Amino acid sequence: MQNIIIDKPYVPVTPYRGTIWPRLLSLYVPRLLRKKYGVTRVESVHVERLAESIRAGHGVLLAPNHCRDEDPLVMGQLARAVGTPFFVMASWHVFMQDRFSAFLLRRAGAFSIYREGIDRAAVETAIEILETARRPLVMFPEGLIARTNDHLNPLMDGVALIARSAAKKRAKREPPGKLVVHPVAIRYHFHGDINAAVASVLDEIETRLTWRPQRNLPTLERIYKVGSALLTLKELEYTDQPQTGTIGQRLQNLIDMILRPLEAQWTSGNSDGSVVARVKRVRAAILPDVVKGEIDEAEREKRWRALADAYLAQQLWHYPPDYVANNPTPERLLETVERFEEDLTDKIRLHGPIWATVTVGEAIDVAPQRESRGSADPLLVKIESQLREMLELPKPTEAAQPTAPAPSPAS
Repeated sequence: MQNIIIDKPYVPVTPYRGTIWPRLLSLYVPRLLRKKYGVTRVESVHVERLAESIRAGHGVLLAPNHCRDEDPLVMGQLARAVGTPFFVMASWHVFMQDRFSAFLLRRAGAFSIYREGIDRAAVETAIEILETARRPLVMFPEGLIARTNDHLNPLMDGVALIARSAAKKRAKREPPGKLVVHPVAIRYHFHGDINAAVASVLDEIETRLTWRPQRNLPTLERIYKVGSALLTLKELEYTDQPQTGTIGQRLQNLIDMILRPLEAQWTSGNSDGSVVARVKRVRAAILPDVVKGEIDEAEREKRWRALADAYLAQQLWHYPPDYVANNPTPERLLETVERFEEDLTDKIRLHGPIWATVTVGEAIDVAPQRESRGSADPLLVKIESQLREMLELPKPTEAAQPTAPAPSPAS
């Protein structure tokens, strides 16, 4: 399990307000993207849309999709293109990896939000940034890294709530101000040899499975075979026998088998919402006593096992069953193998060259009050619609049905 859950009392990381550090660090970003992530080129498209909103003095919220670790750095290249630094809301755990990274992140414009509960300080900071229109604010509305560039996860309500709260305050200023949201589509393109790129990763996974490397098989078939084996191993761990049905059915069944006992114990059986929402509720119930240190070692170990199980359920959910089967592009193949490696080792080796395109969407005016009281938030609907259009994704109801079994995950 990656180090995303911190068993320490939350201490907010406030934003660095100066501009010298962000501008200096932006000069280093291209090298960091190249050396750490294999991203050798970043192209910013429709920068003029954002520039116009900034010149008009609007409060600006940028809402990008979030499919890779390097997304904030790529957004930094957009900031450089438009000529102004951004503030970025980031999960607290990224500041807790090491002191040097935390130092640089804060000076680059990032500030923390605590994902395991209600972080009023972060919300108030975000509203203040938007109200004063000091700089554009970046919030990733998916709330977590998807590692699927061709799949958009449900958008989080908090983005719309913060935007409307800031719009309400801007409307009361003298003279009244305006708040806009620009959806931003980040699209990655792999420009290497996909078969060579993933071969060594698949070799290592197959060796861990006690297989001989299956290099006689086409890459797509190897991925299917490895994925099926990893899913079967998890089914054996949690259910004592392999399950039947389609890959999608097996994934959902395993997720429920993991989460439902945790929900019965910790959230009164509440299984409403997406898997991400369910996992967040479970973590929010388990973690406080761990942080306080008011439990003995046996109970602590028990809770960490429960947290690891919840993390696994969330990782399983991030394997769309039809993702590779419908369109096995080099990018989708690479993303799937990277997720295998990440879930097995908590690390991803460098693959490249990768080019990134950052497309700024049209400005969406934010009203101080919600436009309707239906089940879907109108602002989130508009953001999602633009993101899907720019990423060339079908509407949810238009998603194609799988044509073959899809790869499955590891722990």
